[in-house]
Amino acid sequence: MHDWIALQKLAADEFAARLHLITDWNASTPDTEWTVTDLVRHVVLEQQWVAPLLGGLSVLDARRSLAPLGPDLTTEWATHSARAAEAWAATPADAPVTLSYDTVTAADYLREQVSDVTIHSWDLARATDADETLDADLVAGVWTVFEAQRDTLEASGLFASAVPADENAPLQHRLLALTGRDPRRP
Repeated sequence: MHDWIALQKLAADEFAARLHLITDWNASTPDTEWTVTDLVRHVVLEQQWVAPLLGGLSVLDARRSLAPLGPDLTTEWATHSARAAEAWAATPADAPVTLSYDTVTAADYLREQVSDVTIHSWDLARATDADETLDADLVAGVWTVFEAQRDTLEASGLFASAVPADENAPLQHRLLALTGRDPRRP
């Protein structure tokens, strides 16, 4: 059993560590259509949604409550990741959360968010030539989310086709491969 609140903090720390290493905001990322700026903006926007959605707002009302992000995405990350962490800590795991595709529990939404930030932390590390090693507990937790969705990940349109990976490869390599990322150095 994973402590997802602790994993949420680890994921935020992993992302923040790489965020502070960015020197080229226009660099390409493993998300082939995104630059570093696009990737960071996506992750910050996802964090911005957390508090309003956990607060019970509908997707439409949550969207209306969001202020446009400023140009300093590092500051925006600090603000919105802190607000998200506070909202996660204050919300019961079984609270209903209305997302664009369904109403889920806060625990399910938390696992989704932690997984998103974790994978994009690796993307940011690859894009900035930073250390790509993710926390082992975080990888193990996120693996449980994505492995259970193995058959539907690509069909969701959110992930590229899985990359072949040896079943004896390190768990982080298998996780990345499952999400369409090639963990081998080019």
